[in-house]
Amino acid sequence: MEPQTPAPPRGRGIYLLPNLFTTGGLFAGFFAIIAASQGRYGAACIAIFVAGILDGIDGRVARLTNTQSEFGVQYDSLADLISFGMAPALVMYHWALMSMKLDGMTQGRIGWLAAFLYAACAALRLARFNSQVGTVDKRWFIGLASPAAAGLMASFVWTCHELGLAGEDLRYAALAVTVVAALLMVSRLRYNSFKGSGTGPRAERVPFVALLIALGILIALWVDPPKTLLAAASLYALSGPVLWFWRRREGARPEAA
Repeated sequence: MEPQTPAPPRGRGIYLLPNLFTTGGLFAGFFAIIAASQGRYGAACIAIFVAGILDGIDGRVARLTNTQSEFGVQYDSLADLISFGMAPALVMYHWALMSMKLDGMTQGRIGWLAAFLYAACAALRLARFNSQVGTVDKRWFIGLASPAAAGLMASFVWTCHELGLAGEDLRYAALAVTVVAALLMVSRLRYNSFKGSGTGPRAERVPFVALLIALGILIALWVDPPKTLLAAASLYALSGPVLWFWRRREGARPEAA
């Protein structure tokens, strides 16, 4: 009998399904950059929100199908940098910040530097999140999450574009939104992650009023998506500073005798 030849070692593959959603989000972010460079700002902003939806799906799909992997984690972070870092920065730059050069060479440099600041802060936010993912309370984000910051940027551009407002006329407002969103991402402010702290079925339970709020948001999205998304993104971005101020106020209040 001839000796059996050992089978060659199997290569280490990757899981297709969750990474397919991640690739879809990456494609949406890349499309947003291309659309913005062509002046199609509505399509660019919609693509950023599509990337946000796909970013929320890929992690859940990986957990439900038990296909989590270190490759998927790293790939997701790189895709997020494009979709929620580069794409919003370039959409805002093409829509408004590029017009800063109309006020002089120095202002023009400030415009593209603000876009770079946003992209750099998104990269720093993602790197900090990855390094602290196993040590922080899952109920909170430290700093504004990059998808939320991207939603603020995109909804601002989308709403103004739908209202017929030119980015050239709103360049200083766009500059302020860009810088504030960038700094909130790298801040130490805490934001609710809407994730339960426990495990098991009870961890996903929410109050009944949350269901009513979600229903109201869905109706508002159907009626006027840009303004609804801008209102939701703005309120969430403001929740961090408001919560910080409230905690400071409660901590400074003297105890009752």
